[in-house]
Amino acid sequence: MPLTFTLDPAITPALRDGVLTLWTDVTNAGGAVGFVAPVTAEDVRPELVRHLVAMAEGRHRLLVGHDEAGEVAATAFFSFNTHRLMTHWVWLYTVMVHPGHQGRGYGRDLLAAAADAARGFDGIDAIRLSCRGGLGLEKFYGSCGYKEVGRVPAAVRVAPGDDRDDITMLLPLT
Repeated sequence: MPLTFTLDPAITPALRDGVLTLWTDVTNAGGAVGFVAPVTAEDVRPELVRHLVAMAEGRHRLLVGHDEAGEVAATAFFSFNTHRLMTHWVWLYTVMVHPGHQGRGYGRDLLAAAADAARGFDGIDAIRLSCRGGLGLEKFYGSCGYKEVGRVPAAVRVAPGDDRDDITMLLPLT
């Protein structure tokens, strides 16, 4: 069954807890979403709170995908630029699909839903995202229409002696 996507859902305790669980589970399954496993929900909670504050301030928007049971199964956060010369594109952050749902095409569905949502934002012509090298993520994003437009070698230190490239990808919306 496909996921049901909602842009700007009401932030209820159930949604907040669902995103927190998703983020923790994705990280602990090896996902490159800002942390290195192992993590607990308490490790992730401060970053989620920062995202929620940015949403309340109008700087971020949330796209959430729910599975057939109504559980949070996927997310992506949009971040708007404040620099007046860069307000025509948005960042896409914390792009996640629950490990139990991977391999079903939900990642592609999430990125398509994100592109559709961004096309509805006034004045937005493109989506940028960054991903951690060494996991093949740039190939996945490339297969979804994103183009690699930048790479900073060894910019992400996963662990001592394990530095990864920071890869910037771009999806034009026009």
